[in-house]
Amino acid sequence: MKFGASELEPLALIVNPEAAAGKWQRRLRAKRLIEQLFGEKIKIASGTKQSTVNLVREMAPQLKTIIAVGGDGTIADVFEGLAKAGRLNDIFFGIIPFGSGNAFRLAFGIPKCPEKALKIIQQGEVRLVDLVRFEDKVAGFISVGATASVTEAKVKHQLPGFWGHVWAGRQLLSLKPQPWEVELESAVDNQGQAFSRLRLELKVLDAVITKTNYFGYKWCIAPLAQTDDGFLDITFFEMSGLKYVRSLPSIYFGRKQLRLRHFKARRLTLRGEKLPIQYNGEFLGWRQQITFEVWPKALKLICPQPQKRETRQDEMR
Repeated sequence: MKFGASELEPLALIVNPEAAAGKWQRRLRAKRLIEQLFGEKIKIASGTKQSTVNLVREMAPQLKTIIAVGGDGTIADVFEGLAKAGRLNDIFFGIIPFGSGNAFRLAFGIPKCPEKALKIIQQGEVRLVDLVRFEDKVAGFISVGATASVTEAKVKHQLPGFWGHVWAGRQLLSLKPQPWEVELESAVDNQGQAFSRLRLELKVLDAVITKTNYFGYKWCIAPLAQTDDGFLDITFFEMSGLKYVRSLPSIYFGRKQLRLRHFKARRLTLRGEKLPIQYNGEFLGWRQQITFEVWPKALKLICPQPQKRETRQDEMR
């Protein structure tokens, strides 16, 4: 669906001033442009996750459009606030990237440049996008296992950005796959075989449950994911941490995943002794059991119009 900028009103921008070590304060040209265009519609979150969720939840009933100005963590917080307000699937959602990884926007060809992303808000189209629902949260990307442990280590030591992930990632070398119980519903495997219900016992280092293709810093972590097919995209990394590190170039470009155990499913339950979880780049904690399900057409996302989106994807390749 195409629309003009006037059709977005009433509108608000949710700004996370802490995203990417304070990029909102450092990108002065983009900041001034956004302030000139939106003025009092800009709402500054205090920087904590819960404050952003609460701010969005309070404002959502009065809005037709909400724009997240930040990174993947900010997007996740705005999703959660909209979901708790009961407005996630009936409000227009826009993105102006001000984070470090900015992975969510890649699947839709939204430019990383804030000035170009602004043009998408003003001239784009709306696409209906699936999300993942679990506990009281929604997300585009979740991982369970080793990479979530790495995210926890990064958060504890507070080394920002890409080099924080590299430093924390050293622990992958010593990690081993753990026994998990896996239950899938309405699932299809790599070979195209369909199951109404499937139970597996696996030894897993890491699992990716997603609707989008990318993780932070352009990792093509889920090359087979589709944003609107009505299924979770699930990949199991059944290998040691050492093998994972050795395979990083192939994993980064999405080639290794094509040879791993992979499913499409509408619902997934994982059970294990201590499962670390991250979503959209944020560490959630540990669980013994967790269930994920697809939320079809959950989000009205403002995206580039088709021709512009394809051009942007070609540039990224």
